[in-house]
Amino acid sequence: MPVNLTEVARHAGVSLATASRVLNGSARSPAPDISERVRASAEELGYVANAQAQALARSTTGLVGLVVHDIADPYFSAIAHGVQEMALQSRRQVLLAGTDLGGEDGTPRSAELAAVKAFISYRTDAIILATSRFLEEDPLLAKSLERYIKNGGRVVTLGTTSIPDARVVTIGNFDGARELAAALLARGLTRFAILSGPHERNTARSRVAGFMSALAASSLEPLAVVPGPFTSRGGFDATIECLDTLKITSGQDEAESPLCILAANDVMALGAMTAIRSRGLRIPDDVQVAGFDDIPTLRDHSPGLSTYRLPLEEIGRLAAGLALDPDAQPLATVTGTVMLRESAGQPTFVADGA
Repeated sequence: MPVNLTEVARHAGVSLATASRVLNGSARSPAPDISERVRASAEELGYVANAQAQALARSTTGLVGLVVHDIADPYFSAIAHGVQEMALQSRRQVLLAGTDLGGEDGTPRSAELAAVKAFISYRTDAIILATSRFLEEDPLLAKSLERYIKNGGRVVTLGTTSIPDARVVTIGNFDGARELAAALLARGLTRFAILSGPHERNTARSRVAGFMSALAASSLEPLAVVPGPFTSRGGFDATIECLDTLKITSGQDEAESPLCILAANDVMALGAMTAIRSRGLRIPDDVQVAGFDDIPTLRDHSPGLSTYRLPLEEIGRLAAGLALDPDAQPLATVTGTVMLRESAGQPTFVADGA
């Protein structure tokens, strides 16, 4: 049988209330010698503190809930690493939930709602939603989080949201996509296709809008806009559809600008590169590719992928900072840097670790 607090108090020769104040972290601390005696007794008896009792005594659980789409995706794992780094510095622990496998009805929305409800039931001090927000928030999710915030919890989202009083890390998706496309246009490229990702996600729509804005400024339109999941398979399938629609084959007219595929994230872009090779096409000679995010695993791929670098771990740290600090400003903004590598011709800018 587990050792209970009453046995610890008896062993240390103190009252149950005193033992509770020492081991559960109450603001009313007994004298140092008494506290040391109680801790020594707990260690000797093998007592494990009750987390719920500690939360009641401290009015905090020291837990932060983090929702990502897919922890295997380097984009989300890098952000999660930044969140965990900040949490550990603040002596907090992170509870992690993914939505890629779906919830009761098999959808990411239901998985996200289930994760949020679980975090609320565990009385986490804050909840970070690192998934891209939807065009329309789930009313049940918004209501649950609104009530959670009113009860003292803090909610942080990446990107704009309709959740009242949520704190937000805004990411320069539109401006970054526009800058990346403009940099490629400056190289003389004129033929573009866009892998637009899932339309229902705000991140995808913002990036596509940025690509389109840059093209429009040069009086150009994309030759194709093909949607698909934010996955390697999604990028592969969308690229095959794009190549077939545009009838792109090897031996294109060298006087013609090569097609450049703009993918709404790096994972789709890597899938696009696989699809291009599967058709016997060369990168960048026949088809060029650019992504978005600069996920850490890009260093393992050849040719190097042109992309827009976001400071992913810093995004995680900023989100955790907003979640952990009750007095933090409710808004933080993140921008990035265009990275031109071999997938879109010879690189013109290479930073450390690029």
